[in-house]
Amino acid sequence: MIELETSYPQIASGEWTGKRLADGQPDIAGDWSNPIANHNNATDPQGGIPGDPAARNRKFGPRSERAPSRISDPADGQFPYQPWARAIQQDLLAHFFNPIRPEYIEPLDRCAPAGVPKSFYWLGYEIRQYPGKILFLFGSGWRIIYLEDASRHLPADIKLWNGDSRGHWEGNTLVVDVSNLNSKARFGRTQEFTTDKVHVVERYIFSNDGKRYDYVATFTDPTAFTRPFTVTVPARRWTLADPPNGWHFPVHAAHVADGDHRLIPDHYERICFENNGGFGQQVAVGAAPIQASQTQH
Repeated sequence: MIELETSYPQIASGEWTGKRLADGQPDIAGDWSNPIANHNNATDPQGGIPGDPAARNRKFGPRSERAPSRISDPADGQFPYQPWARAIQQDLLAHFFNPIRPEYIEPLDRCAPAGVPKSFYWLGYEIRQYPGKILFLFGSGWRIIYLEDASRHLPADIKLWNGDSRGHWEGNTLVVDVSNLNSKARFGRTQEFTTDKVHVVERYIFSNDGKRYDYVATFTDPTAFTRPFTVTVPARRWTLADPPNGWHFPVHAAHVADGDHRLIPDHYERICFENNGGFGQQVAVGAAPIQASQTQH
């Protein structure tokens, strides 16, 4: 049983005093996972999916004793939807367990990328670093943050599941400007979405001991929301001192060679990498769902 945290320390932006790579980047490579909960519920991470028939006899306890909403601003922890967008989200949620139309199926259930920000709380993931680039390897795809040409984005008509990410370091904080999102991914099984007009500014704030970071992302999308909102996701590093498990540290121990009993984390291949499937209508822009391309990016 994986023990979940109900609260977490806030990490302040400041100087980086930890190890650096040859190109000057703070060394943040390794295996990471959020310690709060999975992707069931964006505003009540430990509260389950509303209407889940399998959870009728499950006791969640008082809301005050569960982890806070992933929405850290506004203070009420709710998405500041415009009425038309809230109505679509509520309709999508109402049909989550009875998806009588293609758009009711949460895209990740069809092996689409988890997107921004859900990739950071859908299973553990690996960060690798290269000169001028940071690579995220998720259980549902990958993402590159470019540190070179940080102000140059792709043409606006190119839309991607994980967007176009251009970043730079400010001390212990990786600041990333994200554009070109196709906004077909959802924030959770509670079915919250943005439109493809959204703009995101992410801040990855790392502790100097290299054990934790806070993901703090501000979303601006005046097409669907009354104001910008902020998502906060804590993360902790997993190492060989931690036992592998199926969620935070989804690796298995592998011998390096015959007779060598040192163990290294061997990351599982996931069915979504080997057996990608198509998916149907998604919410992207406008007052109603529109037909999405069958091409995965």
